[in-house]
Amino acid sequence: MLTHFSLFSGIGGIDLAAEWAGFTTVGQVEWADYPTRVLEKHWPDVPRWRDIRELTYDKFVERTGLRKVDLISGGFPCQPYSVAGKRKGKEDERDMWPEMFRIVREIRPTWVLGENVPGLLTANNGMRILEIKKDMETENYKTRFILSPASNYGAAFEGKRLFIIATSQGCGHGRCASQKLREFEWKLVEEEPQRRKVWGEVERCIVQTIRHQETLPGNLRSDYGLPDWLDRLKCLGNAVVPQQVYPILKAIAEIETPLFKGYEYIEFT
Repeated sequence: MLTHFSLFSGIGGIDLAAEWAGFTTVGQVEWADYPTRVLEKHWPDVPRWRDIRELTYDKFVERTGLRKVDLISGGFPCQPYSVAGKRKGKEDERDMWPEMFRIVREIRPTWVLGENVPGLLTANNGMRILEIKKDMETENYKTRFILSPASNYGAAFEGKRLFIIATSQGCGHGRCASQKLREFEWKLVEEEPQRRKVWGEVERCIVQTIRHQETLPGNLRSDYGLPDWLDRLKCLGNAVVPQQVYPILKAIAEIETPLFKGYEYIEFT
């Protein structure tokens, strides 16, 4: 079983894609109330934390029964890097990358998937992304960056997202980090021509529903004040489109489960 621990989960866009790819989500962390209610509805039996600053390795082990996971994902808050804000980067109190990095350091997953806005590439004159890469390298993780638009996967908006993909230097199935990253990149290239036709009927229905849905409800106000549609809009704006991140997670899953593909890696010593 491939295990996935979700940080800054939002409404579970990455979590849903991870499950499509064959991962089992074993824990979630989400601060905001409305997204937490969404997570509770769709993942009722998954251990959950509200404040990542209170999460420790011991608490993770206590509630999940696991000492390690295959993948940690996290869309850490984008406000410090977004072009819509003041772009203070690590000087912004909302910069939660240090907390995500702390969890990675303590649990030491095989793979790490970070997600943020493209503005992270130029925050603090481009230094912040280099600092994040250096953080990962100090813990012996090889790191790559991928800029991917949701429109490539059927969304009716561009939705560019920056994905940080890292894998540990430790060998698995006879391969080390550099080889695993090369395999990962090849699988993404291999999948490119098929991306518009591989989706099953369920995924196609989801895309069609999104395209034909009204952007706003006909009546935003009522005698009861503002409905929760504003919460929904905010959640959708912050969420990762599952189809957008699925190829990344699928590639990782295939690298970590080669026997399911009918072949085996042999390491000669």
